[in-house]
Amino acid sequence: MSDQPSGAPAANEVDDTPPKDAVREEDGRGDTRREETAPGGAEPAEKPVRKAGEPAHEPGRPTVPGGRRSGAVHGTTHGASSWAVYEPPPPPAWVTAARPEEPGPIGTAALWAVLATGVLAGLLLGDGLGLNVLLAAAPAALAAYLTGRAAGRGVRPWSLVWAAGGAALLLVPALRDAGWPTFLALAAALASGSLALHGTRTWRGTLIGCVGVLGEVLPGALWAWRGLRERADGSRDRWWPAVRTAGVAAGLLAVFGALFAGADAAFADLLAGLVPEVSVSDGPVHAILSVLGLAAALGAARTAAAPWRWDRVEGGRGRPRGRVEWALPLIVLNALFAVFIAIQLAVLFGGYDKVLEETGLTYSEYARQGFWQLLTVTLLTLAVIALALRWAPRGAARDRTLVRAVLGVLCALTLVVVLSALRRMELYVDAYGLTRLRVSVAGAELWLGVVIVLIMAAGVFGGRRLPRAVVASAAGAVLCFGLVSPDALVAEQNVRRFERTGQIDLAYLRGLSADAVPALDALPEPQRSCALQDIADDVLGADKPWYATSYGEVRARTVLTERPADRIALPCGRLDREGRLPESR
Repeated sequence: MSDQPSGAPAANEVDDTPPKDAVREEDGRGDTRREETAPGGAEPAEKPVRKAGEPAHEPGRPTVPGGRRSGAVHGTTHGASSWAVYEPPPPPAWVTAARPEEPGPIGTAALWAVLATGVLAGLLLGDGLGLNVLLAAAPAALAAYLTGRAAGRGVRPWSLVWAAGGAALLLVPALRDAGWPTFLALAAALASGSLALHGTRTWRGTLIGCVGVLGEVLPGALWAWRGLRERADGSRDRWWPAVRTAGVAAGLLAVFGALFAGADAAFADLLAGLVPEVSVSDGPVHAILSVLGLAAALGAARTAAAPWRWDRVEGGRGRPRGRVEWALPLIVLNALFAVFIAIQLAVLFGGYDKVLEETGLTYSEYARQGFWQLLTVTLLTLAVIALALRWAPRGAARDRTLVRAVLGVLCALTLVVVLSALRRMELYVDAYGLTRLRVSVAGAELWLGVVIVLIMAAGVFGGRRLPRAVVASAAGAVLCFGLVSPDALVAEQNVRRFERTGQIDLAYLRGLSADAVPALDALPEPQRSCALQDIADDVLGADKPWYATSYGEVRARTVLTERPADRIALPCGRLDREGRLPESR
């Protein structure tokens, strides 16, 4: 009972009466209270009484802690809780399969090797490229080896092959002065070193592994920073004496070295040849090179500690096709190749008279007309082989025999096309001379022929080693390209052509590197001096330290010192485009 009037709610009750305008009759005659009637005409059930301030609760609807009905204010409640418990979506399956575990802290010895790489890169690489590239890369390789061993990774045979190939490629800048084979060698050395750290064997892993070390530069820097912070906390008594000792030693060497250099000219010359010369104006360049060296070393160390496992990513194969559906287009292509090759054997290798009879063109015109097309044919054939293997029938032994037979014939015919393209380039060079572009594309065509031979061998012995063999052949081709000295080849061929025809393009030969000097030295005067004058200015006027001087520059300097280019009576302006004087025509 309550002391309140009968029309007012008690203090401990809550008025559940809805507003007057909440319930209206359809005819609009006024507001009335709806009475709840129990089923069967019974009296209305008594509503539960709740205290003031207590949240309302309806039977059959659960509550959550705090008195709120679940879903009562669904939009607001769900939005608030979704921000609180949001989790990022899981990474794709291929990332989960390939991503390595977080490596342990970087070791102290590896950190010192990384630091040495940065110092050597900043001090040595600013004067040019030579043996200094190999010197700067050596501590980076040591850092990678130390972190890999600390992570429990062993050295595998193919890792040794890639490492040895990368070291050999880094010797090219020390041997050759030409910039274009040096660039190719450095790019191939980067790919070989990255593959040595990854240790992959599939097509996907091998191709991504060639550049995988570049993606570890930033993670490597963060990884090294965490390792430095962990070692710096509470270890000042261990590293500070080493820093102090190194500073004292450097100060003593600087003071007494300067005094000895001022006391004796011979010692000053020796010291100048051994110590890199660093000026204030070159400071930004050396700083950038040092940062690049540190980044390369950290990327290599991080990759060696925890490389991405691209071999674990499963690649889908194409749906196998029926035998007729798969083989018929390839058989037609083989027939087309056979017809073309038959014509080549009759025309191209039949002699000069046969060429004129069949085409009305000279050897040079015929060669220039078709080399680039045949190079394109070789590239497209490799693409056709790759796609054919993807959708090849592979249900029974007869399917494998069919695939080997059809693709084997296609590879054999493509080899003949490669030989035809090389023959056309030979005729073209005999007529117009050898250039850098021509020797490059001829080398590329020859390597494509090697790739086709490797594919044929894989069809017989299995394709498990084919990805690594193809990439290794590419690195070997770049190494051979640098070792044979393409600029020297260009000069030698043009000198022989001049001896045979009396024609030479001196304007082009002046742009060659110091590697061409020994071959151009065989030219008679005035062609010799006209071809060597620009190269002599570059070689004799350069003041490079020993570690930035290539073997080609040393040989050129020796030749030009013994037999300088005659600059007094040079009739170079009177020579025509073919290198001949007007009175000699």
